[in-house]
Amino acid sequence: MNAVEVTDLKKSYGKVEAVRGVSFDVAHGEVFGFLGPNGAGKSTTISMLCTLINPTGGRARVAGHDVVGERDEVRRNIGLVFQDPTLDSYLTAEQNLRFHAELYGVPKSAVGDRLKQVMEMVALWDRRDSKVSTFSGGMKRRLEIARGLLHSPRVLFLDEPTVGLDPQTRSAIWGYINKLRRTEDITIFMTTHYMDEAEYCDRIAIIDHGEIVVIDSPEALKASIGKDRVQIHTSDDQAAIAALKERFDLDAGVHDGAVTFAVASGEEFVPKLFAGLGLPITGVSVHRPTLDDVFMNYTGSTIRDAEEESSGGMNQMMRARLRR
Repeated sequence: MNAVEVTDLKKSYGKVEAVRGVSFDVAHGEVFGFLGPNGAGKSTTISMLCTLINPTGGRARVAGHDVVGERDEVRRNIGLVFQDPTLDSYLTAEQNLRFHAELYGVPKSAVGDRLKQVMEMVALWDRRDSKVSTFSGGMKRRLEIARGLLHSPRVLFLDEPTVGLDPQTRSAIWGYINKLRRTEDITIFMTTHYMDEAEYCDRIAIIDHGEIVVIDSPEALKASIGKDRVQIHTSDDQAAIAALKERFDLDAGVHDGAVTFAVASGEEFVPKLFAGLGLPITGVSVHRPTLDDVFMNYTGSTIRDAEEESSGGMNQMMRARLRR
């Protein structure tokens, strides 16, 4: 049985289509990731799968239970680490977890051993009597992961598990997540807009504007590109884009502040570029295919560009509301 089964799942808010008919399965024991920019529909999908909001259309089953008709059964079988902190900072770490155990009906005879097990897993057992208000951001995130595991869920949902953390703490969090893969019989469903995090997944689904664009393993997606990404800096980007199309029949665009295009054997192409572009080139870089290239290949933009576009749209909405 698949841990998650989704068919044509939709969510609309008035005229805004947040999720536009996504379909996918997640195998038992898999680490599955949603990769996409902020506003792509990642958190909305997780909220539907975790029964926090009702779908507008389609259907989904988690741990064998329907997310609309069997909400209580779904909730008993999942753990959820929210994007925003939800711990009670005035309680100790142990008190937070014991409160969670009470809510989920964990037998009192089992709470002590299980609490120690999950807190040791995230290296917080020695801080169990400390108030959460004294914890760093990384420690709070680790405690939330321990809380999500306390009732032995079959599926653990991680919504942007390392957002806002420094690179060293992010790496440590993933060390704990990989450890939990080895010690717990569990399926992990995560969302992220960090490319390096997506590499940890067995499979990823690229989601953009509420639609799944492609699903496969990170390596297979990178292999599907088959081309290198070349970025050049010139004094006239639009003229460079036109020249690339006219002289080399290459489609280019401006991404991350540079004229960007894909070509096979990028290093071999660079000498031809300097000789034939007809414009001064002040800088050039060649990159082997990455997940950012995969995202750009399938969506037409980088995640950074997509997030800036989404942020601009949100700012326009806010300005329009203020004018009213």
